[in-house]
Amino acid sequence: MAPSFDHLRDADVDEDDYDEDEIDISDLREKYEVQLEQGYDTFIVIDGLPEVTEEQKPKLVKFLLKKLTQVGKTKEDLIYMPMGKDGKSLRFAFVEFSSSAEAAAAVRQLDNVPLDKKHTLRVNKMTDIDRYGREGRVDDKYVPPKIEEFTEKEHLRYFLADPSGRGRDQFAMYRGDSVGVFWNGEKDTPETIVDRQHWTESFIQWSPLGSYLVSVHQQGVQLWGGASWSRQKRFAHPFVNMLDFSPGEKYIVTWSNRPISIPDEGHPQLSLDEDGKNYVIWDVETAKPLRSFANLDLPAAAATADGAKPPPKFPWPAFKWSADEKYVARLTQGSSISVYELPRMNLLDKTTIKIDGVMDFEWAPATPQREGVKQYEQLFCYWTPEIGSNPAKVGLMSIPSKQIVRTLNLFSVTDAKLHWQSDATYLSVKVDRHSKSKKSQATTLEIFRIKEKGVPVEVVDTIKDTVINFAWEPKGDRFVIITTSEPAGPTAVPPKTSVSFFCPEKAKGQAVGNFKHLRTLEKKNSNAIYWSPRGRFVVVATVANAQNSDLEFYDLDFEGEKPESDKDLTANLQLMNTADHYGLTDIQWDPAGRYVASWASVWKHTMENGYHIYDFRGEQLREEPVEKFRQLAWRPRPATLLSKEEQKQIRKNLREYSKQFEQEDAERGASADLAVVEARRRMLDEWLAWRASVEVEVEEERLDRGLPANPVEGLIDQAEDEEEQQVIEEIVEEVIEETEEIVS
Repeated sequence: MAPSFDHLRDADVDEDDYDEDEIDISDLREKYEVQLEQGYDTFIVIDGLPEVTEEQKPKLVKFLLKKLTQVGKTKEDLIYMPMGKDGKSLRFAFVEFSSSAEAAAAVRQLDNVPLDKKHTLRVNKMTDIDRYGREGRVDDKYVPPKIEEFTEKEHLRYFLADPSGRGRDQFAMYRGDSVGVFWNGEKDTPETIVDRQHWTESFIQWSPLGSYLVSVHQQGVQLWGGASWSRQKRFAHPFVNMLDFSPGEKYIVTWSNRPISIPDEGHPQLSLDEDGKNYVIWDVETAKPLRSFANLDLPAAAATADGAKPPPKFPWPAFKWSADEKYVARLTQGSSISVYELPRMNLLDKTTIKIDGVMDFEWAPATPQREGVKQYEQLFCYWTPEIGSNPAKVGLMSIPSKQIVRTLNLFSVTDAKLHWQSDATYLSVKVDRHSKSKKSQATTLEIFRIKEKGVPVEVVDTIKDTVINFAWEPKGDRFVIITTSEPAGPTAVPPKTSVSFFCPEKAKGQAVGNFKHLRTLEKKNSNAIYWSPRGRFVVVATVANAQNSDLEFYDLDFEGEKPESDKDLTANLQLMNTADHYGLTDIQWDPAGRYVASWASVWKHTMENGYHIYDFRGEQLREEPVEKFRQLAWRPRPATLLSKEEQKQIRKNLREYSKQFEQEDAERGASADLAVVEARRRMLDEWLAWRASVEVEVEEERLDRGLPANPVEGLIDQAEDEEEQQVIEEIVEEVIEETEEIVS
């Protein structure tokens, strides 16, 4: 039955009495109202466009739209390109995106991008123009900029010209609240260059080529250099915990465990794009941020044998640089590697490199010159664990082509570590393998010969124990390993270790033979390997060990007689010296490979803090206890400007140069001895003169008091008077009666 409305009065349906304003729909409006972008955050301004006519304008807009849609959502109607009175464009355009995040991405990824051979885009936010060009900040009348007079800057590598002419190296020391830079004085006290209180708040660090000394503060990072040690650069990243330079000092990355917070009034160097981020990559020359990143979630660590899960390890450096500084890459463990192009910091080919299960990667430290390859590219290696039925894998990838150069399948893998040789001639993959029962573990070395055709792999499988340390000889082809047969992990008593030396066999021509075992030294406590930066000499030490703190200095090119068993090998091993440094925590070679510094840092313990200096043969030159000693850092040197032929000529005539240097050392030693003798003679003369003046004063004072001028004669006379008046007391014992009684 249809509903009836007969019972309703006319007043009840009179539309004239209905008032919409009386109905409260605020709750519905709040729930369903579309929030529109406010202000100009979604707008960008593109400058540097070519000049076009009205007929050419649509073609340019379409071409520009292809680039814009790669970073955000926009369309032709949202691109406004002003035209001049002459009918030609004014070479800039306004673009609106769907969100402020897309506008920020457009500025970051399209600024300084070439449009063609003659034009480069300059992209800015609309709000930036409003901020810097608002009324009152820009004069209506053009005023030419004032050009400041040229002032010559200090040379950042002045330290290469040692004023003494001896080619000394510098080092920085952080002790107590003071940071100082010194010339190495060998056996003598280091010569102070600069010493300042509260120069840093947490630690110091040199840039890779020695141009800058870095100080770290709550407000950020500062770089110091030049002969006056003035501040050269400042990077205002609050609460910095760590930093890392690119190999050529062009870029620096800073990290803080606290996300960046941009205040409402703004920040002198950072923008809202950096808000909430932890990493900032900077251009050192301009001191401007290139891009910022947030922390990634740390992957859970594998459970130990007892089922406990250790805390996840923080990866550092999180961003790794290619040798030519054109790329920087970041690992997302288990899934991908992101490679960014410098200095634009855009993702290479706009995509990450997907590698299932990837655990780690390392760039080649130099540009590899591979046989059969005309155009050399940068190279990085990576490894993935066993996933299901798929074996573990080590791969080499070429950048920017992303071509897989070589892969190697591995089985029964527990862990792997990647070790590049300094010239990128070899890559050693230290593979820890487990038995079928997973109760025992051993190590093999998979050595990739990068420069040889096809990148052949040589396997060193003669190692029976687990390798806990591995180190290539810099600019060489020998390596040292430390092994142990005891289970890895923290123990009350450090495990006994063995130190093994490996080198290639001799081969015809310039070829390098297979790697062979040279020598193994057993029943050691050593846990650290420190090669000289020039190669040949190596220090094997026990570091951060409460029971032992020994250093052993080895020469792998000993000029003495070679054992018969080593005739076919390219090394002659000799132990030169041993030393002991109680509480040893750190060791570092100087950049020339002439001296070794070891120190005990208060950051690790408070017992006998200080440092030792040794020469390359292990002879101790200086021992200096220093209260609250924190850190020592040798100043690096840039690569030599001499050609290989010039270096070869110097080595050939080294004995002639040595005679000159030995004579200078002898003269300096003799002059030092003469200076010591003269100083002692001067001190003796001063003391004798002081004594004579005191004797005169005493004599005058005795005369004033009526005492004999010579106190010795007065004492003798007094003694004689006492002898004359001496009283002698005599004791006499007398027996009056004596009785003897016999008892039966």
